[in-house]
Amino acid sequence: MKVSDAELSLVLRPAVQQLSSIFAKHQHELRVAGGAVRDLLSGLVPHDLDFATTATPDEMKKMFEEEGVRMINETGEKHGTITARIDDENFECTTLRIDIKTDGRHAVVRFTKDWYLDANRRDLTINSMFMGMDGTVYDYFDGKRHLDEHRVEFVGDPDTRIQEDYLRILRYFRFYGRIAKSPDDHSESVLESITRNAGGLSRISGERIWTELQKIVTGNYGGELLQKMVDCKLGPYIGLPDDFSGLACKSLFDRCSSCGVDTRELSPMTVIAAGFSNADDAFNFIARVKCSKKERELLIFILDNRDAVIAAKDVKIVQDLLADLVIDLKVYDKLARQRVEELLKYSCQMKMLEEFRDWVLPVFPVSGGALVAKLDDKRKTRLVTKELFEIWKKSNFTYSEEELLSRVDEIQATVQVVSKGKKK
Repeated sequence: MKVSDAELSLVLRPAVQQLSSIFAKHQHELRVAGGAVRDLLSGLVPHDLDFATTATPDEMKKMFEEEGVRMINETGEKHGTITARIDDENFECTTLRIDIKTDGRHAVVRFTKDWYLDANRRDLTINSMFMGMDGTVYDYFDGKRHLDEHRVEFVGDPDTRIQEDYLRILRYFRFYGRIAKSPDDHSESVLESITRNAGGLSRISGERIWTELQKIVTGNYGGELLQKMVDCKLGPYIGLPDDFSGLACKSLFDRCSSCGVDTRELSPMTVIAAGFSNADDAFNFIARVKCSKKERELLIFILDNRDAVIAAKDVKIVQDLLADLVIDLKVYDKLARQRVEELLKYSCQMKMLEEFRDWVLPVFPVSGGALVAKLDDKRKTRLVTKELFEIWKKSNFTYSEEELLSRVDEIQATVQVVSKGKKK
């Protein structure tokens, strides 16, 4: 089959035509590969174009040098990828290859000129198609039919494909969310294969797991897919406890949608938080996926405060939360405000969210110099400041510096400084 001229024009922009002409001039075949073909056949505009070619890396380098085309990011060369830069666009061109050795994470490859063999090493049928520069679609494993049927299938034997790279388990769920038309229309044989091979995910780095999880939870059927992953016994290998509830994540989506939250704006970690019953399990998850400090703090913040905020009747409770965050951080951090806003979305407190967004946190009025001047021991500064902050907060942030400093003597009389012993 061929795509229409209108569809082809979405790919054949001038820079791509120039790239194609260079390969044709040097008698090498070039085709669009993988995701761009899938997207085009799905009626989407492809954004990232990857190319496959019969040219070897050495042949590509020689060819691009002769044509004056700049090459960047040469670290991909050992895997057969040369990146050409034309008209301020980067185009990854990868030599056809087969895997000769795999360890569940990485592959040792050998170059080939056989398009079928290259397609056969890819993960999913919908990602195994190629398109020639004339619009001809090369489909060796029924990818187009599966796309039309909204089915996600592995190329060939699922066990073999998964064991080549266990991250493909998570890629299956990610693409299911993109392609399927219902949350529970999986092939039973595929799920059985995933369950059999779940332990292989222990070999995959936390960073790679978290990258895929973020895409899964923010895609279609995010909650249902998380639950299916738990049902397939993936939890212990990706940091999720046995009692993690993907259905609670789905309920979060439903609740947020019904109260006017744009669920596309929810942080992936906000969604994940709904599935945890306690913070201890969340710490295990954090350790496994190696998420950022910002993401880690958001998850724990939501788990620590969600019950109080869901039950709250007044915006003051979240104003106090922000104030506490600021005193803990010692500086005003916009991430602190974002954390509180995510919690309000999670809790569907939309009226509070609107009020909170208009609220400006007052500046704590006590200067460091004025406080130290009233202390009998400078080591008490942090403890006394914290007590003064609580008093200021209880005054609804109205007490002046003078009023707060008048409380210093009574506070420092109750504060004890523990002396650290000298190191021998």
